[in-house]
Amino acid sequence: MSQEQSRDIALGVDTFGDVTADADGELLSHAQVLRNVVEEAVLADRVGLDAFSVGEHHRDDYAISAPDVVLAAAAARTERITLGTAVTVLSSDDPIRVYERFATLDALSSGRAEVTLGRGSFTESFPLFGLDLSDYEVLFEEKLRLFSSLRSEQEVSFEGRTRRPLPPTHVYPKTARGSLPTWVGVGGSPESVVRAARHGLPLMLAIIGGPPARFAPFTDLYRRALSEFGGTPQPVGVHSPGFVAATDQEARDVLFPHFKANRDRIGAERGWGPATRDQFEAEVDQGALFVGSPETVARKIATTVQALDIDRFDLKYSNGPLPHEHLMECIRLYGTEVAPRVRELLA
Repeated sequence: MSQEQSRDIALGVDTFGDVTADADGELLSHAQVLRNVVEEAVLADRVGLDAFSVGEHHRDDYAISAPDVVLAAAAARTERITLGTAVTVLSSDDPIRVYERFATLDALSSGRAEVTLGRGSFTESFPLFGLDLSDYEVLFEEKLRLFSSLRSEQEVSFEGRTRRPLPPTHVYPKTARGSLPTWVGVGGSPESVVRAARHGLPLMLAIIGGPPARFAPFTDLYRRALSEFGGTPQPVGVHSPGFVAATDQEARDVLFPHFKANRDRIGAERGWGPATRDQFEAEVDQGALFVGSPETVARKIATTVQALDIDRFDLKYSNGPLPHEHLMECIRLYGTEVAPRVRELLA
């Protein structure tokens, strides 16, 4: 990446629509959380951030199961920000329907839609939609192959194990720009990195634990694989959790109980022990939690951009039941103080 490209780093925010608490600690309804997410998108647009992305989940601690509907509501109230997903669980969806929905969003937003495709870190959608988890790998591989062919917006046909043969056909609506911007979300397996390169799609690395610099071999592998497959250079992004407040201590103190609540719930499902304050502090200091004052978070982002040679950084600003008011302040600080400082440090 050249210095000029570094100065043009894209900075966005992500949310899974975590069910948040009110001032009294009571959890909000899914309906209120969804309305709050749209308000968060409006603020992200107003403070000049480049992208706003929402995840897809099908469980009670996250409110967003239909990202395209949430993004369409945000599109009607925003002007310039890119609207996308983090991620769309393609394995348990229909690639043609996904393309149709996001091509529609692209039209409604005047060309501001994108989609990040992934397998997801949860598996609830598989039994929910009548799919067999034993087909986990083949479902994603075949559906990504079909989705990739749809991006030409020309006549497509398809044969595979997971659906009836698709005879030559067109899919509508077409986008005004001729294709839908599409990323592949990867959690850090070499096979997934190479798959993204094989399809010639931009790579979005989800770095949620450990020092970000340790992912450098994956960005290097991706670029080597792109070259070997004869593909053109593609952007690389990073998605990591974090929280911005006025001071480092305030950010840590406000976030920790909500971070712990979220981590402990997931940990109970996956056999992890309860999160401790020491573990949290270590992850903030040396790992993938971008938590602190605007200056601290900006410096950590700039260091990550340089270490991994990336083109985009998205902060997952929602963390468990952390209240909406804190999320709004985090977005405000990220857009007005962190983003300008990151670009200054990289210039």
